[in-house]
Amino acid sequence: MAETTQRVLRLLGLLEARTTWQAHELATRLEVTERTVRRDVTRLRQLGYPVEAARGLDGGYRLGAGRRLPPLLLDDDEAVALVACLRMGALSGTDDVGEAALRALTKLDQLLPPRLHSLVAAVDGATRALPRNRPAVDLHLLQQLATAQRDHMLVRFDYRKPTGEVSSREVEPVRLMTQGEHWYLQGFDRVRDDWRVFRLDRVTNLRATTWQFAVREAPPLDFRRDLASRYPCRVRVEMGVDVEKATVRIPAPYRSHLEPTARGCRFLVGAPDWDDLAWHVLWVSRDLKAPVTVLDGADADPFREAMARISDHAREAS
Repeated sequence: MAETTQRVLRLLGLLEARTTWQAHELATRLEVTERTVRRDVTRLRQLGYPVEAARGLDGGYRLGAGRRLPPLLLDDDEAVALVACLRMGALSGTDDVGEAALRALTKLDQLLPPRLHSLVAAVDGATRALPRNRPAVDLHLLQQLATAQRDHMLVRFDYRKPTGEVSSREVEPVRLMTQGEHWYLQGFDRVRDDWRVFRLDRVTNLRATTWQFAVREAPPLDFRRDLASRYPCRVRVEMGVDVEKATVRIPAPYRSHLEPTARGCRFLVGAPDWDDLAWHVLWVSRDLKAPVTVLDGADADPFREAMARISDHAREAS
């Protein structure tokens, strides 16, 4: 019995991961016969999961929109409360919690009965004013990208670079993630014929197409590797605070090679220009009440000059 339950859960996971499956594909994945697959699909339907079947070469099994909630056995009020909590978690939780909340929300939103969608939208509108730790991100944008990623659908959008330049992109979305204070999308940019990472607060005019793409193997994502190409202004500093506090306060996209030292920690930090970098380092130093030392290097002088300019402005203002 336990083995059957585990197999049915695996079948559900496969149906959630892709739009349509042929019976023989599911049988191969689960290492069972097609007859067993049909039997397990029947079990899922009995539990309330809306598994649809279509005949023909283009047919197969897929998970449709639900008429009733599956076996969590939630009533309407509980379902709305759960969605509201997941939405707040996706927008204001810690990184791991935010990503998990978005995944759960995408699954649940697909299964909600139509009568609850308007009520959930009203609750979402009422909770947008709650304080959050990360900058606001359009939840509808997150859900559109999560759905396109799940269904392997091509998306188009306008993207604003740190310089302010706006360009049109055509992207195969493969991964949503948070780093520090921001949400990011990793995807294959068809126009540039290469992998890219996009910050979601710079994405506008998102259009999900009906074009499905073949899944590519995404390269390992390493924000540290991208620091040099992302920011022209970089400097190595030492800060009198432990690694854990620096990791929490300085988002990964802006620093790399973070390592402990006898006086705290040192790392490479970057920004679009020297003044912006100096302001950022001073602000973090003030926030953490930690002294900062600029380590010797080719980029130390322009950074020190920026720090001096900021000091001069502060004295003039006072």
